[in-house]
Amino acid sequence: MTDSTEQQREERNSNRSRTPHSAEFLSYISSGWANRPSVEISAWPVADFAQARRKSVHNAFPDRLIRIDAGETKTRSNDTEYRYRPHSAFSHLTGWGAQTVPGSVLLITPKGESVLFFRPTADRSSEEFFANSAIGEFWVGARPNLVAVSKSLALETRDLAELETWPGLDQALDLDDEKLAEFVSELRLIKDEFEIAEMRQAVDKSIIGFERVVSCLPTAVASKRGERVVETAFFSAAREFGHDLGYETIAAAGEHACILHWIINDGETKNDDLILVDAGVELESHYTADITRTLPISGTYSPIQRMIYEAVLEAADAAFAVVRPGIRFREVHAAAMKVIAAKTAEWGLLPVSAEESLKPEKQFHRRWMVHGTSHHLGMDVHDCAQARAEMYLDAELKPGMVFTIEPGLYFQPDDELVPAEFRGIGVRIEDDILVTETGAENLSAALPRAATDIENWMNSLLTK
Repeated sequence: MTDSTEQQREERNSNRSRTPHSAEFLSYISSGWANRPSVEISAWPVADFAQARRKSVHNAFPDRLIRIDAGETKTRSNDTEYRYRPHSAFSHLTGWGAQTVPGSVLLITPKGESVLFFRPTADRSSEEFFANSAIGEFWVGARPNLVAVSKSLALETRDLAELETWPGLDQALDLDDEKLAEFVSELRLIKDEFEIAEMRQAVDKSIIGFERVVSCLPTAVASKRGERVVETAFFSAAREFGHDLGYETIAAAGEHACILHWIINDGETKNDDLILVDAGVELESHYTADITRTLPISGTYSPIQRMIYEAVLEAADAAFAVVRPGIRFREVHAAAMKVIAAKTAEWGLLPVSAEESLKPEKQFHRRWMVHGTSHHLGMDVHDCAQARAEMYLDAELKPGMVFTIEPGLYFQPDDELVPAEFRGIGVRIEDDILVTETGAENLSAALPRAATDIENWMNSLLTK
C-alpha cells in the first residue's frame, strides 16, 4: 500500500474513530503481552519453481530492471474492500498466494537478483498495532515478518518504504509493457510439477463442491431462489477447502442455462428442469479448477434432455480423443464442432448439410454454440490470456499444458428454428485436461460425466 493510499483511508475513517490515544492508555495497552513462541520456518515447495520462473523472465529481458506489482485492495463500498487477490503474475513469480500483503512489489534486477518489498504488519512494538486498521495486528492479525517471508519464499525481502530509493526504478519494465505482459502470460502456458499438483488439488476440492450441490437440491427446489441455494452450497466448499471461488459460480436452472454467463442466480429450481452448474475452487496458491455439469434436478433426465446431453458428451469425447502433443490447439475445437454440426443436421435444424455448415463462411451450427471449446486454465480461469495467437490458438500442444474442453448446446426459449420441446434447454459439459507425453488426462474424470452415471451418482447422494 502506498503512503497516499493509506493516508486517504485514515482520513476517510477519522470521522468515526473512537481509538483512545492518551499517554497513559498507550503505556497500558503496550504492556502485559506474553512472548510468542518461535516457529521454525523452511522454504515452501514452490520456492524453487518460482525461482526458475524468475530466471526465465530475467533471461528474456537481460540487463533490465523488472517490476511486478501485486496490486492494492479494491474498494467495495466506502471503507470496505473486496477479498484481496494479488496479480497472477506476481503470485506465479514469487510463490506468494493468498497470504500476499497488499501493495507488495517484486523487483528482478539487471543482474538477475530478486527482491520482494512489502509493508510489514505493525506489531505490539508500535501503537499502530491497535490504531491502524490497514496494517495493525489487532485489525488484520499477525502476519509473517520480513525474515519469515524471506525464508518461506527463498527471496530477499525489504520494507516497502525502501522501494522508492531503488536505483533506476523510474526506468523499470512493468506489466504495462506489452512484451513483458505477453511473456509472463506465456510463461504459464506449460505448467511445472508444482502447478500440476495444485491443479489436481483444485479439481478434487471442486468435486466436493459438486457433491454439495447435488445434496442441496431438495432444499433448492423448495426455495424461490433455488439457484442461490446451489451457488451457496458450492461456495461453502470453496471456502472450506480452498481460498475462494475461481470465478463467480453459474447456477443456471431451466432456460437460464441458455445464458452463457448467468451469474445472477436468482431463479427457481424446478424438478422437471436441468441445472447447469459451472464452478471451480481456487486454492491459497490461486490455482483454480473450472468444471461444468448439467444435472437433472429430479435426478433423472427426460428423453429429450438425455438426447441433447449425450450429443454434447459425444462432442466433448471427440475433442478429448484428438488431444496429444503436436496437434494445434484449435484442432480441439474443430473436433467438437464436427459433432455439433452432425447432431444439429441429424435433428433437421440446419439449412445445409453438416459438411457445408462446417465451412468457415457458413457455421450455421454455431447458432446453438457460439463460444469456443477450450481455454487455458491455471492461476486465472482464462489463463495466459495475454499470450500471442501463435502461442495460444495456433500453438502446438505440449506436455504440461492444462486447458478446458467444454462444448455445449443452448436452445433459447424463443428460438423458432428448433422444435418446441428443445426450447429452454441448455447443456454444457466441461472438464479440465492435462496434456501428457503420450496423450491427455482428464483431471476431472472422477466427477461423473455420462448421463446414467450422473443419475446413479445423484441418487447415491440424495438417498444418504
